[in-house]
Amino acid sequence: MRRLLVVFRHLLAILVLPVVMAVIVPRWLLTRYSVIDSRWSPDSALAWPVRGLGGVVLVAGILLFSWCVLLFARVGRGTLAPWDPTQHLVAVGPYRYLRNPMISGVAAVLTGLAMLTGSWVLALWLVTFIAVNSAYFVLVEEPGLERRFGEPYRDYKARVPRWIPRRPSAPEAR
Repeated sequence: MRRLLVVFRHLLAILVLPVVMAVIVPRWLLTRYSVIDSRWSPDSALAWPVRGLGGVVLVAGILLFSWCVLLFARVGRGTLAPWDPTQHLVAVGPYRYLRNPMISGVAAVLTGLAMLTGSWVLALWLVTFIAVNSAYFVLVEEPGLERRFGEPYRDYKARVPRWIPRRPSAPEAR
């Protein structure tokens, strides 16, 4: 019963947050703005290579997002939802290189969808999604994580970039 409750908590968080952002809103946008939105022309030479790359980016985003959800469950003992947060700081896997790889995964899904469809409306949604999340992380999430996890989070924050991974530093020469 407990395991079923844990699975339900994760599914609820996934359905309410990333599914709305990466499935429901894009579908609504594509339907709502189809008259003014762009699409790949059937005879476009660029369409198929960009669609192929978009498919790769989409799958990579889904895989990255899924990996992060598993780490939140196994290491963090919580979900991606602000109302059911992790109990432990997650600083392994992709979190060694980025502080927000889960959002990067969702952004990759949105990028892939925009590339697959050739939709400027979805590209605009991607930019909006990144801007809103950037503001949320700076103004709400990071201060909250500092309060919850204290010095370990501050050390982590000093070492790991928010969005763009750093090139690993070379070992010091002796």
